[in-house]
Amino acid sequence: MFEALADRLEVTWKKLRGQDKITDSNIQAALGEVRRALLQADVNLQVVKDFITEVSIKAKGANVLTGVRPDQQFIKIVHDELVEVMGETNAPLVKADQPPTIVLMAGLQGTGKTTASAKLALHLRKQNRSALLVATDIYRPAAIDQLVTLGKQIDVSVFELGTGIGPIEIAQKGVEKAKADGIDTVIIDTAGRLQIDQDMMAELAAIKAVVQPQETLLVVDAMTGQEAATLTRTFNDQIGITGSILTKMDGDTRGGAALSVRRISGKPIKFVGVGEKVEALQPFYPERMASRILGMGDVLTLVEKAQEEFEIVDAEKIQEKILSAKFDFTDFLKQTRLMKNMGSLGGIMKLIPGMNKISDDQLQQGETQLKRCESMINSMTHQERQNPEILAKSPSRRRRIAGGSGYAEKDVSKLVSDFQRMRSLMQKMGQGEMSGTGMPGMPGMGMPGMLGGKAPPGWRNQQDMGSGKKKKKQKKKKGFGQL
Repeated sequence: MFEALADRLEVTWKKLRGQDKITDSNIQAALGEVRRALLQADVNLQVVKDFITEVSIKAKGANVLTGVRPDQQFIKIVHDELVEVMGETNAPLVKADQPPTIVLMAGLQGTGKTTASAKLALHLRKQNRSALLVATDIYRPAAIDQLVTLGKQIDVSVFELGTGIGPIEIAQKGVEKAKADGIDTVIIDTAGRLQIDQDMMAELAAIKAVVQPQETLLVVDAMTGQEAATLTRTFNDQIGITGSILTKMDGDTRGGAALSVRRISGKPIKFVGVGEKVEALQPFYPERMASRILGMGDVLTLVEKAQEEFEIVDAEKIQEKILSAKFDFTDFLKQTRLMKNMGSLGGIMKLIPGMNKISDDQLQQGETQLKRCESMINSMTHQERQNPEILAKSPSRRRRIAGGSGYAEKDVSKLVSDFQRMRSLMQKMGQGEMSGTGMPGMPGMGMPGMLGGKAPPGWRNQQDMGSGKKKKKQKKKKGFGQL
């Protein structure tokens, strides 16, 4: 998401980079580029106008700090305004004083509302909060079956009474069931329509009046662009929402919805869906999203993803192995699989600062290389995985592994030599001898050839800056754009 917007904004920074100070003339040119970038990202027109006005006022009144280039200062201003437009801070779910907390899910058909309901239930379960899903969509074929199937997948109970009873009664009885069972949160999946109609709105209003939810969340398809803002305003005016969930943020979306919904409706974006898996729901943090839009990565989200998958005890064992150069193929395979649970290689790389310029071809090559490595490791014996050194000394073993995995002996030899080199680098990094040459704990990131043998633009410079090689032109203070 946001790749096109980020690329357009990058053009703006380059035009300002050669300037020694912010002036009316160069700011107007930069603002013109930002305006075009936002409009092409399908941001609501009024939001674009307000955004440009605010950035213009702040840029003209800004004092450029010593050692900070005008483009860095301008990026900081745009970043702060992006954060403000998207809501400034994360807005967590409201919790009722007396359980259960009731969450009413609303939205049009096809936005992913039923799946979002299950994702939210799983998110709550990870917080040790019990949840009950209530199926009130009696109109869409198999809607109830879909929710029941998702409930079984995430081990969350689903309350349903079939299609012979009205949605209002089902919702009411579902809440009563949750109260009787001591459930913490009730999530009511309501019916959607292909478009807004008065019957739909009347039914939603009636359900809301009966169950009195603490949260009424509108599920919005991020790919609808400007329409997402209009839809949010309509639902808020007629029903009254407390926030929204943006789905399909991992698709071919230009990002306009994320920048429009909050400003148009006045209600916060609470979650974003970033994939089809039930685990692919993230709390929405405006500051993190602004960093992604500006190509600065999102380290906090990356850390949180890792914490969900990695046990502290395992991390300590890995660290110990790295320091003693005993990190083996079994450890590598385990971490590769853990990384897969965190999401796609492309999704993870985009969260790392400086890695946003990796091409799709490079990512595809990285994914392919990881699969090749896994296949060859699976053809190794337990002894060979634990002692890569014996493979380096035995051509016959390498030939056997090549035959078992379907690759050439030279591929196995390259894997072994690359692995030994990576292990040596990881040991030095763990002992503080060097930095910026790879990422221990993130399989493949330090292995040569993982991105098709090429480093993404700017990545080598970041490595140099962290390696202790002080260059004259790097002595100036870091500005916002270098972070």
